[in-house]
Amino acid sequence: MLGMSETRVVQGRRLGAEEVTQIRDLLAAHPDWSRRRLSEVLCAAWDWRNSVGQLKDMATRSLLLKLEASGLIQLPARRRKASNRMAGPRLPPQLWDPTPVTGTLAQLGPLAVQEVSCDEAARRELAAALAEFHYLGHRGTVGENLQYRVRNARGRLLGGLLFGSAAWKCRARDEFIGWSAEQRKQLLHLLTNNSRFLILPFVQVPHLASWILGRVLRRLSQDWESKYGHPIVLVETFVERERFAGTSYQAANWIRLGATTGRSRQDRAHTLAVPVKDVYLYPLRRHFRQELGA
Repeated sequence: MLGMSETRVVQGRRLGAEEVTQIRDLLAAHPDWSRRRLSEVLCAAWDWRNSVGQLKDMATRSLLLKLEASGLIQLPARRRKASNRMAGPRLPPQLWDPTPVTGTLAQLGPLAVQEVSCDEAARRELAAALAEFHYLGHRGTVGENLQYRVRNARGRLLGGLLFGSAAWKCRARDEFIGWSAEQRKQLLHLLTNNSRFLILPFVQVPHLASWILGRVLRRLSQDWESKYGHPIVLVETFVERERFAGTSYQAANWIRLGATTGRSRQDRAHTLAVPVKDVYLYPLRRHFRQELGA
């Protein structure tokens, strides 16, 4: 239990004993409420909004799940399974056009790069492709995020990218920025993580991946500000070393900082080995360190 003077940061929000007691009181007074209603009421009571004034309902739901995982609260039982979006929708394989796409980048003709996080049909198509072809699969996105779909002139899907929450801690990144733990807590929302990047397996076009990265990075901060009311200063990604050489990121001028330790953040006993990943960063602002408080 949190002590009267103890606070913790959960989902980017500082919580103390008063807030946890408030949640417990709501749970006790309304045992018939669903998890969704609880999060909506709590979010409104806190008036917890993003930079463009939208209530942060999804962030509140994530906060409640983390408090439950810490043993601080007991949420009501789920009333239904996760939606198809969160489960990672799949299209039957026969609906994907397996015709090879080859040749040079110039021979592809004009390409369309679209941000589709608010376009349900396009978002589902991208999610299905990631679930089908990306080695990590896809289980949906929560919190602030942008999603990009790349198609050719005929409308055929060639690839896509997801950007979401940056890693809470990363030694190589944090040392490169030079910020303090408190600065990281306050300014982490100015970073984003490129969590998924997919070129469909039927597409074999040299330099396409680095071209896509360059095109998306030129618009990423403006797109983010249009949706969430704040810019992005720095982009990160983690490339699994045993699977990939990071060639596309290097060709797009990302900075390779080093590697992760090969330990999971869930591995408190330091016994669970996970794949080593190379850490890459791409600054979107020349004076990014000053903007991040360093």
